Amino acid sequence: MPQSKKFIIDFDSTFTQVEALDILGEISLRNDPDSSQKLQAIKDITDQGMEGTLTFRESLEKRLEILKADREQIFGLIEALKQKVSKSFERNREFLQENAHDIFIISNGFKDFIIPIVADYGIKEQNVFANEFVYDSEGKIVDFNRENPLSENNGKAHTIKNLNLEGDIYVIGDGYTDYEIKASGLANKFYAFTENVHRPRVTSKADHIAPSFDEILYINKLNTKFSYPKSRIKVLLLENIHPIAVDLLSEEGYQVEIASTALSEEELCEKIKNVSILGIRSKTNVTKKVLDHANRLLAIGAFCIGTNQIDLETCQEKGIVVFNAPFSNTRSVVEMAIAEIIFLMRNFYNKSVAMHEGKWDKSANGSFEVRGKKLGIIGYGNIGAQLSVLAENMGLNVFYYDIVEKLALGNATKLDSLEELLQTCDIISLHVDGRKENKCLIDAKKIKMMKKGAILVNLSRGHVVDIPALKEAILSGHLAGCAVDVFPEEPKNNNEPFVSELIGLPNTILTPHIGGSTLEAQQNIARFVPGKIMEYINTGNTFNSVNFPNLQLPFLQDAHRLIHIHHNEPGILAKINKILADFEINIVGQYLKTNEKIGYVITDIDKAYTEEAIQALKNIPGTIRFRILY
Repeated sequence: MPQSKKFIIDFDSTFTQVEALDILGEISLRNDPDSSQKLQAIKDITDQGMEGTLTFRESLEKRLEILKADREQIFGLIEALKQKVSKSFERNREFLQENAHDIFIISNGFKDFIIPIVADYGIKEQNVFANEFVYDSEGKIVDFNRENPLSENNGKAHTIKNLNLEGDIYVIGDGYTDYEIKASGLANKFYAFTENVHRPRVTSKADHIAPSFDEILYINKLNTKFSYPKSRIKVLLLENIHPIAVDLLSEEGYQVEIASTALSEEELCEKIKNVSILGIRSKTNVTKKVLDHANRLLAIGAFCIGTNQIDLETCQEKGIVVFNAPFSNTRSVVEMAIAEIIFLMRNFYNKSVAMHEGKWDKSANGSFEVRGKKLGIIGYGNIGAQLSVLAENMGLNVFYYDIVEKLALGNATKLDSLEELLQTCDIISLHVDGRKENKCLIDAKKIKMMKKGAILVNLSRGHVVDIPALKEAILSGHLAGCAVDVFPEEPKNNNEPFVSELIGLPNTILTPHIGGSTLEAQQNIARFVPGKIMEYINTGNTFNSVNFPNLQLPFLQDAHRLIHIHHNEPGILAKINKILADFEINIVGQYLKTNEKIGYVITDIDKAYTEEAIQALKNIPGTIRFRILY
């Protein structure tokens, strides 16, 4: 870092994610019967001080009076704070260590816990300016050093003035006291740090609002670790994706915007501009038109199993990787299938409707055990196979059909044709994907092949079943019942009405596409999909992608990683290597995989690259996208 730039960094809610005295309160008041009220009072006083509505000295006196802490509890506080360092400072530990002489911590907090935390990041003790506790003979905190200027109002400005720092001074903090440094004419810029807390009165005074430390390094051209700055990665999450995903992506340093519903094509065309990561579920259609408006899109996360709502071919052509969650909600869907099979076989639906109408119909007519019945599974993928295992354990005889050769689990029997399966089984459960060839896979002709009195369960895709034909089969009595969770046309949100020919039919269970809608499944998906996307952004890993060649890469150490996505044409790898040789760049590792459309080359190099070399790699004919990591 050039010697002319000095960074003044606040500690509480900036270098760490929390206010240290709030955490000390949780420790010191742990056994206090009024701890909840006292902790809230500490937090309120802290906020008043940070926003400038209460003088700092007043806020400090009030908090210490409530805390009644001691020296031993400071050690516990230090251990807690080490786990609460802000993510973007943790990511940039190397930068802090390399530039420690130009980095100062100036805080209204206390040296007692600040120095042990920042020392792990190379920051020198002599560059830490903060308050100091006063202890009595028993080690209890009884006061603070009132001679320290940082215990007084506008203490940060006085401290910096006394340092006589040369060069440009940049202040990073979340509180009004940080702004006062700039207001006193002692700093060139004030960055309002909002990674952990957003204080409108503070941000309104800032030269720049910084959602992370990465952002500050990037705009000052100091971001040497991440060539694609995380603070500039915008994420758009639609359809009420679980908050865990929002938290994970935010913690990574990305700017995350959320929406509770799906967007129309026109709405998404407008929203997708400048978005780097798009997260959707099943109702949002990512069309070619949408992708043509996506000028910065790197990755799409389908927070579900299916990806037929995404134009995967256009994504390939544009170098956009797509990840889904093929396993995360498997158990939830299988449990729903088993529940509905039992419900339908016992005729519970009709009995329940009658009871709600005040009718008592106690009889065994149309009610059967599932044990010994023949279950036919169409589609023996992750869900179909797990359904097979659980159903067999319940005593069902399991048969399955799949166009792809799949190993039978347990005692399941593979049948050679769909027709044979339909004619053989008492229960048919659909678990196929959304490819267009599966449209009306179960049409009027196929339904007539099913045994009279059979039941049909569709938890796969709405267009797989011919709805008018299913309605006719239920009304005629050819089928004893059905359960449908997916429909050819579904409302975009919970405010739109549901319309279907199946409404009101006997022994017909209709559910609003909730096969995977359990808390466990949504949490699993919310962890899995962001994990894959972040791994791709950070390392280039494409393992489990649905549209890219799958590469699982080793961890990169002491090297630069070049990512080259190109049309699958002969000779491109040779051209990449020739350019590297021409610029005398040594390759320490190289990985190539292709599919029928694109090639994906990862090259690790041990030498700093030049802009000329990078430009030459980008200009190779057939190049779709080029990225540099580290």
